[in-house]
Amino acid sequence: MSDEHRETGTGWPQPAEPVRPAVEPDPRPDAPDPDELSPLVPVEPPEGRAVEAGDDGGETVNLAEVASAGARPAESGEPPSAGPSGRKVSSAGVMIAALLALLGFTLVVQLKTTSTDPTLAATRQEDLVRIFSDLDSREKRLQQDIEGLEDSQRQLRSGEQGRQAALEEATKRADELGILAGTLPARGPGLAVRFEPGGRPIRADRVLDAVQELRGAGAEAMQISGGDRASARIIASTYFLDGPGDALVVDGRTLTGPFTITVIGDPETMRTALNIPGGVAASVRGDGGNVSVEDREVAEVSALHAPLKLEHARPVS
Repeated sequence: MSDEHRETGTGWPQPAEPVRPAVEPDPRPDAPDPDELSPLVPVEPPEGRAVEAGDDGGETVNLAEVASAGARPAESGEPPSAGPSGRKVSSAGVMIAALLALLGFTLVVQLKTTSTDPTLAATRQEDLVRIFSDLDSREKRLQQDIEGLEDSQRQLRSGEQGRQAALEEATKRADELGILAGTLPARGPGLAVRFEPGGRPIRADRVLDAVQELRGAGAEAMQISGGDRASARIIASTYFLDGPGDALVVDGRTLTGPFTITVIGDPETMRTALNIPGGVAASVRGDGGNVSVEDREVAEVSALHAPLKLEHARPVS
């Protein structure tokens, strides 16, 4: 019989103590001793229920206290790690973000649709600058006309200078009407627009378009001259017809090309009007001709139009 059998006195060896799995010590100061916890405690016991140790006399362990102790942050200064619930994004937040993105996209598409002009979108930046300059010049000219009319109104209403102001205003108006009617010569800053035919002659409708664009840009007096130096005054009632060959009929007078229109007005504004995309210059060049514009510090419009002889109208005294 071995010594091991003698120590028990029963002839059988002393049973060995159960080997417990190694447990790493808990760094928290208030954590329970690993030896005091039974390794046979269920993983997920009912909440708040105390679990007793085995028959070896271990003390009772309350799992709720253990869970609360584990939920307390460590005193070592390290922030607790965020659980899965801290990283979860709510479905309501995702839906709100998707609706806001859809609303922003709709607003951007609507703004682009309403603010885009297909005509201006195809225009070059230089042409847009010219159009803007033309509009700005027209606004300034109209503002000056308004100020002049308001000043004339104030002078006419004044008692002492009313009569003299009325006479000066009538004389000025008569001169302006004489220039517009073509019965008086005029001079001032302006342009000389020359039309040179190419493969085809310059048509009457091209010249009429040029006259209309110059009037829209503020032209005050115009005359057209042919290659034979014959000239005709252009007024509101002037008409243009295609003549034989490359000739042009203006108010019954035949002119031969090339043609030159002498116009008085703001040179920059009128030049912009002639060079608008799709305008007169582009149309003539499309027909094979050419349009050249020359600035004149002093342009003279000397051709006169015969005054109309009134048969029925009489001035009121």
